[in-house]
Amino acid sequence: MSWALFHRSARTRPLWLMTASGAALMACPVAAQQTVEPPRIEAPATPAGQPDLQNRDASAAATDAPVSKAEDQIGFAADNINYDNDTDIVVAEGNVAMNRDTVDMRADKVTWNRKTGEVVAEGNVAIKNPEGDTAYGDRIVLTDTLRDGVVENLLVVLDNGARLAAVKGTRFDNGNIELENAAYTPCPVADDSGCPKNPSWQVRAVRVIYDRGKNKVRYKGARIEMFGLPLIPLPGLSHPANQEAGSGLLVPEIRLDRTNGFEVAVPYYLRLAPDRDITITPHLYTSSAPMIEGEFRALTDIGSFRINGFATHSAVVPVSGQVIDPNRQFRGYLESAGKFQFDPRWSLTYSGRITTDRTFMRRYDISRDDRLRSTFELERIGGQSYLSIAGWATQTLRVNDVQGQQPVALPIIDYRQRLADPLLGGQIELQLNTLAIGRTAGQDTQRAFAGATWNLRGLTGMGQEVVLTAMVRGDVYHSDENLLTSIPGYRGKSGWEGRGIAAVAADMRWPFIGEFAGGTQTLTPRIQIVATPQLKNLDIPNEDSRAFDLEDSNLFAINRFSGYDRFEDGARITYGLEWNYSRPGFNISSVVGQSYRLSDKPSLFPDGTGLTDRTSDIVGRTTVAYKDFIRLTHRFRLDKDNLAIRRNEFDATIGSRSTYAVLGYSRLNRDILLLGEDLQDREEARVGGRVAFAKNWSIFGSAIIDLTSKSDDPLSVADGFDPIRHRLGVAYDDECLSIALTWRRDYIDTGDARRGNSFSFRIAFRNLGF
Repeated sequence: MSWALFHRSARTRPLWLMTASGAALMACPVAAQQTVEPPRIEAPATPAGQPDLQNRDASAAATDAPVSKAEDQIGFAADNINYDNDTDIVVAEGNVAMNRDTVDMRADKVTWNRKTGEVVAEGNVAIKNPEGDTAYGDRIVLTDTLRDGVVENLLVVLDNGARLAAVKGTRFDNGNIELENAAYTPCPVADDSGCPKNPSWQVRAVRVIYDRGKNKVRYKGARIEMFGLPLIPLPGLSHPANQEAGSGLLVPEIRLDRTNGFEVAVPYYLRLAPDRDITITPHLYTSSAPMIEGEFRALTDIGSFRINGFATHSAVVPVSGQVIDPNRQFRGYLESAGKFQFDPRWSLTYSGRITTDRTFMRRYDISRDDRLRSTFELERIGGQSYLSIAGWATQTLRVNDVQGQQPVALPIIDYRQRLADPLLGGQIELQLNTLAIGRTAGQDTQRAFAGATWNLRGLTGMGQEVVLTAMVRGDVYHSDENLLTSIPGYRGKSGWEGRGIAAVAADMRWPFIGEFAGGTQTLTPRIQIVATPQLKNLDIPNEDSRAFDLEDSNLFAINRFSGYDRFEDGARITYGLEWNYSRPGFNISSVVGQSYRLSDKPSLFPDGTGLTDRTSDIVGRTTVAYKDFIRLTHRFRLDKDNLAIRRNEFDATIGSRSTYAVLGYSRLNRDILLLGEDLQDREEARVGGRVAFAKNWSIFGSAIIDLTSKSDDPLSVADGFDPIRHRLGVAYDDECLSIALTWRRDYIDTGDARRGNSFSFRIAFRNLGF
């Protein structure tokens, strides 16, 4: 049985570990290499037929002795050198440094038998080869090539920092190393203060073979030790010896949940080429049929892409109730994404997702998305132009949504061109746009428009920033099957419809800057006037301007609808105040504003959005940041009549990387009777965080709680305090080991994705299948 563990993202590096004797050596190699350059002592004359023994000093190299090839020369220096003419043995002592053919060796004492070619190095021995690997030992017996030999009490430090330690090791001329009673790890063996420590994990083996040609480390009788405890036997273990990936098994994943029972996933990575790989992962369950997962990745000359899929054969429980057909059927999920850059201007990006049924992804905990969107976009970005040809489709996984009502947009074409020459000092941008939306059981719509925008920005003598904008646009629409759209305001009229749009806007900001409380504050009043003739908006189908809520991000937009199908007409004035205070490491920014419609024409905006009456609700946002430790954001919308809170959102991140808390709260109280799409009242709390309670150990958790009551939403099943999901876990993380045990509880059944507890255990040996 053959095992190979490595990193499937092609970043695997070896581990690092030491025996007890190897640990003792760690203090020695550094001292051995930091020697003071000894005085130069010339070696005795070289007998005929022997390679030159010459001092590395330039004067020695300049002697009249014949010069041999570089690979036949041995250079060394030492405090003392003795040569026995009778035995032809050279003994060098004290800071001995030898080199031959880019192989360097240092030792306390070196004995060289020139007849047999045997070199014996003793005391703090270190040998470094051209590849950057360094071997340390108490006593090393070599040939005079300095490349092969036997080492006692060996420690090998590879060029990437990984370490091999052994009681005895044999090094061959080709660079291979064979170790007996060995250990191997990439983990640090010294703490921040330089004191010795045991590695988090290591691989021990009866024999370890380092194959330099194949860049592999192979083991016989291997087992993994964690924190000094032998835990996992690994027969036939092998892995790459550098940062490159290699084929083999990855670290298994273990889970336990109510739906599928006990799960074991054992990924196998196959490296097809340096730029292509595939990972096959069988998922085995005690309460469900097995599932297979596969992922293919490729890097091409112009980009990259990946394909990931899951497949199984089981019965389907629909989102609405019991099993319709108890017979098993094929179930699966497929996704793919990629990007290609054809040249500096043209690129293609795509992403595709599809599943066989609405509960598959939740059941197997692949994703909790309730809609799967597939897109593509071909772009050309020029110096003054932009072209996009795109398309998208959506698969709904929601309980009450009809798939035939989901739109397919193909194509979406958008072209923009900025004119090089300004007009009256302002920049002109032209735009062409077309869209075709089709449904298998719903309304079909096609749209095309052409428009131009003129924009001028300037500063007055008193410091006001003034932006003038003028735009014109002509739209053409065609639609049919309009009555299949359930909300009348979204339908528009069947057949062909046209619309002309013109708008002018003036936006003025006047910043005042000064010192305040040891920092700098900026107070910026802002006012905007927008005027647009009356438009026949309701005759036009509404496909991309449906979801709307007044907030700080769209308060000063010329068209406060999202998308193009609706355009806010009439005249209005918008006013607000921006304030910013900053000092080193601390910042507060805030904005508040409101708008007033100058005409009494009924509003296009639905009730509850904040723009129903002529005077809008008051919206604002405040952000507080202190270094990287605290970031607080609060968004609100206040009722214009009684200042009741209609929207209240709070998000906070507090803490460091190791200990932090993430808090969130959302409350929508629109005060309307007729609930439309995306206008239901909601209240939700979110909390998450991590606490480091010891070195490398931490506790983490998160929770989502639905606070919506029936008074907020008559259709809600919540009773005012319903947990949706929470989790709690403990983790250990250091430089080369990651362990996590997580408990999660779900409170909502969705088809065969049942509520209940689930447990997952994850262990990752960094640089070994991680």
